[in-house]
Amino acid sequence: MLYDFTENRKYRIFVRTSMLILIMETEKVKCLIVGSGPAGYTAAIYTARASLNPVLYEGIEPGGQLTTTTEIENFPGYPSGIAGAAMMEDLKAQAQRFGTDVRFGTVTAVDFSKRPFIVTVDGSKTIEAETVIVATGASAKYLGLASEQQFRGMGVSACATCDGFFYRKKDVAVIGGGDTACEEASYLASLCNKVYLVVRKDYLRASKHMQNRVMNTNNIEILFGHVTQQVLGDENGVTGLLLKGPDAQEKVIDVAGMFVAIGHHPNTEIFKGQLDLDAEGYIKTIPGSSKTSVAGVFAAGDVQDNTYRQAITAAGSGCMAAIDCERFLLENPL
Repeated sequence: MLYDFTENRKYRIFVRTSMLILIMETEKVKCLIVGSGPAGYTAAIYTARASLNPVLYEGIEPGGQLTTTTEIENFPGYPSGIAGAAMMEDLKAQAQRFGTDVRFGTVTAVDFSKRPFIVTVDGSKTIEAETVIVATGASAKYLGLASEQQFRGMGVSACATCDGFFYRKKDVAVIGGGDTACEEASYLASLCNKVYLVVRKDYLRASKHMQNRVMNTNNIEILFGHVTQQVLGDENGVTGLLLKGPDAQEKVIDVAGMFVAIGHHPNTEIFKGQLDLDAEGYIKTIPGSSKTSVAGVFAAGDVQDNTYRQAITAAGSGCMAAIDCERFLLENPL
């Protein structure tokens, strides 16, 4: 027989004959932030300053994609640039300064069917959250080559806007044939000596406007029907690409950088069936807000943005989510 000697406490102590059993209750949180990076940390800064006592779980990649970026030069406030990992540490420290409880761990399941929402961390710990801000981001798709992983951050990138500046007056390659690849190639063409656009098919999937732009840019060379076999390089970084052409002949192009532009996939697997997602898996938000299909759940950053995908836009949407969250709690207290 079990006897409960406590009420509404974090821990309950039960006695079964002479044995003491310690059972942890479900933790209750006013604002839970899922994911770090610019969106999550900015949301944490704002919610902490609003006295919402946010708890933030960093996820499997603390700091997000920017931790793999060597230098960031286009984020306001860093006139000399800053390493991606260092900037994330700054944002984390700022969030903690105002009282954010930043924790290492990954949210593995959610139940948004009613408030308080039930969130499972690392498959075991359970949290009841009055509100949730989702900032799990999106991951760039890569080719899956071992050599590609070897040179990530050393010449292999998935963001021309982020890293293109470092390849001024050099030769680079862009992998892909859609609008994103053409946009990346066009942007790099304004900085680089030459841009190879490596397209697996014998045609471009991009819009006609984008096709015309790349085809009419003198320093862009389109290599149709070519597949990247290997990224070549040394201790200093990428030096070239080994390609296989339509005639199965191998070809080496000398480049200092390779930009992969074959798409992104949002990190929304655990939210399927819980939130409305678009055809690509991004969380749908009400235009002009961070509000999702579930009242009290908000989304910020790349997890809901398949257009801009920049650190500054992610930070801005994190601010929006925090303000939306604060207003929701004032109007809908539990």
